[in-house]
Amino acid sequence: MNPLSLMATRGIGALVSLMLLSTPALAQRVKDAFEVGPSVYVRALTVEPARGALWVGTSAGVHEVDLGSGKLRNTFTRKEGLANEYVFAVGLDRQGYKWFGTNAGGVSRYRDGQWKTFFPMHGLADYWIYSFAQQRNGDFWIGTWAGVNKVDRKTGKFSTYVKELVNEWVYGISVDALDRVWFGTEGGVSMYDGKRWVSWTHKDGLGAPNSDNLPHSTNTGLGTRSRHDLSVGADGPATYNPNYVFSILSTQDGSIWAGTWGGGAARWDGRAWTNLTVRDGLAGNIVYSIAQGPDGALWFGTNNGLSRWDGKGFKNLGSAEGLLERNVYAVAIAPDGDVWAGTRKGVVRINR
Repeated sequence: MNPLSLMATRGIGALVSLMLLSTPALAQRVKDAFEVGPSVYVRALTVEPARGALWVGTSAGVHEVDLGSGKLRNTFTRKEGLANEYVFAVGLDRQGYKWFGTNAGGVSRYRDGQWKTFFPMHGLADYWIYSFAQQRNGDFWIGTWAGVNKVDRKTGKFSTYVKELVNEWVYGISVDALDRVWFGTEGGVSMYDGKRWVSWTHKDGLGAPNSDNLPHSTNTGLGTRSRHDLSVGADGPATYNPNYVFSILSTQDGSIWAGTWGGGAARWDGRAWTNLTVRDGLAGNIVYSIAQGPDGALWFGTNNGLSRWDGKGFKNLGSAEGLLERNVYAVAIAPDGDVWAGTRKGVVRINR
């Protein structure tokens, strides 16, 4: 075990070092494993090619990691200027700003050592932030638990959209090749093309049928936040809520993929939804995260491991292949094709 002296979780009363774990038996699949602590969750992974950096959002702060060496460059907590250590989203804009979406702490924006935090008093829709995306003209979108914000690139003004969405609890945002903005929410998928809003739910084909007759999930934010927990399915019985969309991604072929709770991975081809589940080879039917590699292959982070889909079939990785934990909350792919997957306990890097 070779300590890299990385990732200190300062300000929460504990010191946790990120370790590089030797995994010779798994060298064909898992290249490195980086631990962040047994009770720390990795919730966001975002690659910044210009800096050769991987931004890691955790429940104990943000870390900037060198993509090539895996060594830590920076750690950010409240001491450095982060509004809240629990980070659910990391966004990058074309001006070089890093946006950190926190759990009940609003948004913290960082560039060149300078911080600015946005709260509802500044126009932010809510204190709970879960996603970011940017359009061609620079307008920046922020997904919250009370709708979405659009930040005007020129003026910096915040606009809020709630009633236009199928549901106000927004977890994923993606911009497609036509500059349309797609939103994954707790009640389905919405799309905005600049003029009109369109939405889809399970009634429209989003999410696979409940073929296993699972109980409908009661873990919903509607009406109360105290029952809301994104650490779903970790140890309890499986549940089902196909309208609950954790992640959404526009892919190279123009498709839209949505990761659902219990309904697997849903694909919109412009005409209809089709769904992939464990019956098709997907590792798990709760899909927290989706990423696409340079080769076009899709990677799904699920409640039961990591899946790679090449358009024909799945290859899955679990604890036996080197994952630190079976719930994969975040996936990011480096320009060289290496895949980074975040779970509780840490991050693994998988050879391209």
